[in-house]
Amino acid sequence: MGPAVAVAKVRLAVRATLRRIDLSSENQPVFVACSGGSDSLSLAAALAFETRRRGNAGLVTVDHGLQPGSGEQAARVAQFGYDLGLDPVVVLPVRVARRHGPEADARSARYRALDGVAAAHGAKILLGHTLDDQAETVLLGLGRGSGPRSIAGMREARGEYLRPLLGLRREVTQAACEALGLTPWQDPHNDDLAYQRVRLRRLLPQLEEALQGGVAEALARTATLLQDDLDALDELAESALAATAGGARASGERASSLEVPELRVLPKAIRTRVIRLWVANASPAAALSAAQTADVEALVSNWRGQGAVDLPGGFAVVRSSGRLELIPPHGDVGPRPAPTEPDG
Repeated sequence: MGPAVAVAKVRLAVRATLRRIDLSSENQPVFVACSGGSDSLSLAAALAFETRRRGNAGLVTVDHGLQPGSGEQAARVAQFGYDLGLDPVVVLPVRVARRHGPEADARSARYRALDGVAAAHGAKILLGHTLDDQAETVLLGLGRGSGPRSIAGMREARGEYLRPLLGLRREVTQAACEALGLTPWQDPHNDDLAYQRVRLRRLLPQLEEALQGGVAEALARTATLLQDDLDALDELAESALAATAGGARASGERASSLEVPELRVLPKAIRTRVIRLWVANASPAAALSAAQTADVEALVSNWRGQGAVDLPGGFAVVRSSGRLELIPPHGDVGPRPAPTEPDG
């Protein structure tokens, strides 16, 4: 008699992910990031089962220290990892900075800690995000209204991070835990309506009822389709940047200017990507918002002799002699060049 259906689904998802990993070395470790909730518990159990002959599977749990008893919960998760036979098991206490809001700050601290584990062990990290999480992420992006990238959701694989469960509903992981006799931890924050994602989590069932089902799957499918489209546009933008920046990109140097005539003939979707890539290559600190991208793009498509566009990190972009010039922060070079072209 085989495992319960839900258990089998989770194991099959993990098995498929492990097959996609470039296991050029039989000793490459794979860690599961586990909070103790149903998603990560079922994922950890499946990873232990699927790697029982190969070994080299570990568990990492992050203690954010945001609520009483977080250390004890981290210890319980660690013991669960040991009981599964996962090795090594790593508990990482982190300090959550108070900068952008509790959700974003906790996420940043968590990923910094997981980045450290991946680098120290040369490991891949499995994350327990489900199709429901993907749907919620798309809804959050829609609410921000900041373009297609914000509603493209999470990727199954990005760098060292892998998400085997993105095709499974949360109810599957809950059923898997029940079938395995596991008791998931109920994070109090998951019921706190102060958090935007919690409010969305309660909204999604209402959308399912209003639209007669299939909403979560449709949102997740939309994210996947957008990822494919955005990847294609990004590849075209990389090629266009190399052409627009002339010899600098070909020689591996960072381009300080872009040719306006070559930018002007590009479709706007490519042109704006070229501008963002150009600035990001010069300095990640100068990453552009949608409004700043539009202002820089207007130097090409709506030129009226306007002055420099100020960017984050003290950078600026100015149009001069048929080029967009990227000006470093004051003090790095001489004064900014003034626009030299007539209106029109």
